[in-house]
Amino acid sequence: MKLYFGLLLFVFTTSVQADFTFTPLEPQTISQLNQILTKERAVFSSGISKTFKLPHYSPAKYEVELFKVAYDSVIPEQGNKPTKAFGLLAIPKIRDASALPIVSYQHGTVFGKHDVPSYAFTDPVNPAAYETRLMVAEFAGQGYMVIAADYFGMGDSMEPEGYTVKASEQQACIDLYEAAIQFLKDNKKISQTDLFLTGWSQGGLVTTAFLEKLESRNIPVKAASTASAPNDIFAALNGWIYHPRTIDVKWLNTLVGLTAFSYENYFSKPGLAKDVIKSAYYDDLRKIYERNYSGIDELKALINSLPTGFKELLNDKYSDPGYFVDSDYGKILSDMQTYRRVFKTHVKMYYGTLDEVISIPIGQLASTYQKSMGSQLLVTEPVKSGDHHGTFLTSVARQKEWFDKLKSH
Repeated sequence: MKLYFGLLLFVFTTSVQADFTFTPLEPQTISQLNQILTKERAVFSSGISKTFKLPHYSPAKYEVELFKVAYDSVIPEQGNKPTKAFGLLAIPKIRDASALPIVSYQHGTVFGKHDVPSYAFTDPVNPAAYETRLMVAEFAGQGYMVIAADYFGMGDSMEPEGYTVKASEQQACIDLYEAAIQFLKDNKKISQTDLFLTGWSQGGLVTTAFLEKLESRNIPVKAASTASAPNDIFAALNGWIYHPRTIDVKWLNTLVGLTAFSYENYFSKPGLAKDVIKSAYYDDLRKIYERNYSGIDELKALINSLPTGFKELLNDKYSDPGYFVDSDYGKILSDMQTYRRVFKTHVKMYYGTLDEVISIPIGQLASTYQKSMGSQLLVTEPVKSGDHHGTFLTSVARQKEWFDKLKSH
């Protein structure tokens, strides 16, 4: 990773004695940002159907400063156990700017421990972190500040992964936000105008969880948006297990391991993963959860060694959907939902009509529920012929257009 010689390391302490460190990374030039929007996008979209229409992105206007952030946080599920968390801050280089909008981006499922925002701008380029790179190019390159948290257990975090562990994901996001606000105030002399939220896939789930947290603290959010979000991970898993589609992607079956091991660790449920997963597949799924593989080739081999059907991964008692609902695993999954609080914020959720990860009913679920509660603030928009990647790419363009209309000028 390239850094400036003699870089200043920013460290400050809040009134509660929480330490935050902002380490400058190599800034991105306008040319580099535009390459993310063009050449890198072509690689990311290479598997998308030729019938899908790629969205238009406007060229970057500003160079962008980048900071790797290390900050104090806590694990709510473990009695607020202290932990060190990490993330990314991107600031457009706009002369004499005293106030700018912030976009908080929540990343999707990644299989490399370092495929996260804080490592998205390493050298050489990490293509698995393209989602974060795109957000910085599209938003920071156009005048927004961008923050993006690594979830606990990912990046440099020393914790086990907390995959879809709701309160911990909320905590990672809000503590990064508060650290960034303080840093901007004390060191860059920039204040926030508006706060926007967005996330893709798992990050869509985290985005609405974060929105719940912010609204509970009366922190105003101008708007929030998601792409391919499984806002009810229990419902999504129920569909993948008991009602699989022919288009469901192979790697989805790894989510059984990511959730079961995460919940065992974070909710102090010894043996939960063994209760859920058949012994024949336990070790391989644990390797995937712990990122205990040498690289992408070994990961693909592990995934290909697993049965395609979810049911075949689970112990026989889980063949009964009723048992699944009543099990500790099912109850924890159900508690991880992020859509039953009636939001005060305008939310747009994008779902793909050909998404191989998120089905159309799951993509529409949160809106249907919110409307049943009398709210019209959460709406869904389909992405025609959108698979998982295409839905994300389209959502970024549409979110940028929407946020531009809403932001304070």
